[in-house]
Amino acid sequence: MNLQALSALHSEQNKTETVTRVSQRSIPRWHFAMLNDAERNDALAVALERQIKPGMHVLDIGSGSGLLALMAVQAGATKVTTCEANPILAEIARQVIGEHGMSEFITVVPAMSTELVAGRDLPDRADLIVSEIVDCGLIGEGLLPTMRHARQHLLAPGGRIMPPSGRLRGALLESKVVAGFNRVTVAAGFDMRALNVTATSGHFPVRLSTWPHRVLSEHAELVDFDIEHGDLDNGQRRVPLHPVADGTAHGVVAWFEMDLGGGIVLRNSPDNIGSHWMQAFIPFAEPVPVRALRTVDVTIQWDDTKLFASVA
Repeated sequence: MNLQALSALHSEQNKTETVTRVSQRSIPRWHFAMLNDAERNDALAVALERQIKPGMHVLDIGSGSGLLALMAVQAGATKVTTCEANPILAEIARQVIGEHGMSEFITVVPAMSTELVAGRDLPDRADLIVSEIVDCGLIGEGLLPTMRHARQHLLAPGGRIMPPSGRLRGALLESKVVAGFNRVTVAAGFDMRALNVTATSGHFPVRLSTWPHRVLSEHAELVDFDIEHGDLDNGQRRVPLHPVADGTAHGVVAWFEMDLGGGIVLRNSPDNIGSHWMQAFIPFAEPVPVRALRTVDVTIQWDDTKLFASVA
C-alpha cells in the first residue's frame, strides 16, 4: 500500500471514529434500556393493533430508532409518518425501517413535530397520533406542548391520540439520601450550601428501590391529564395526602399510569422494578415534619416539562 492510499485509509478511519464519538454523545443511553423493556414493547404493540384500522394515516411523534413506526405497519397501517428531531436518530430510524423492508409505508421526517405542516411534511392530517415522549414524571420530555400543537395542527377531525390520557400518583417520601441528590450542606467539614442555588426545583428521576427511604403517606392521585381532549396548559392542584407514620417528608415520590387505550396501562410505580422508567422525585424547598393521621395538603404544580411540590 502506497503512502497516499495509507493516508486516505487513516483519514476514513478517523472520520468513522469521529462519527461514532458524536453519535455516542448525541444519543442518550436510556434508548437501549427503553428498547429492551419487554413490558413496554408488548403493551405498545397490542395497543397499536387495537387502535389501527385499514386506511389510517398514522403520525408517530418522536421516532427514536423507529420502533413504533414499525409496529404501526405490523398492525396494519400502510401510511405512516414519523418525525425525529435528532438527525442522527432520524437516520438510524430510516436505516432500520429500510432493513425491515418498510420504507414503502413509512416516511421519516428529521424535524420536531411542532415544525411540521400538514400537506407539506406529511400528506395530510393524521387519523392516529402516537407518541411516547414521556419521562419518569410523564411530562418531562414535552408531552403537553407537543400534544397541544398536534391536536390543533396535525390531527384529523375525529382523530385519536395514543396515549389518550395519563395520571400521576404519588406519596410523601422521607429519604435524606434522595434529597441529597439535589441539595448539600456540609461536605468533608466544609460548608457547601452555596451550590444549592443550582438545585433542581422540579422533579428528577430516582430508582426508589435502590435507596433507603420511607413512604410516609397513602398513595393518591396527583394529576390526571386528558391528553386527547383536555386542557394541557400549565396548572396546579391541591392534593390532600394522608400520613400513616410520623416522619420528615423531603418531597413527593410520583409515578405515572399511562393509558394506551383498550384497558392497556403502562406504570412506573416503585414496585415495578422491571420498568426502564425510574420514579419521579419532586423535592420540597425545605423538609416538612408530618404526623400520622394529620392530613398534609400538598400543592402540585406543573409547567410544560416540570413538576413542582410545596406545602403551605
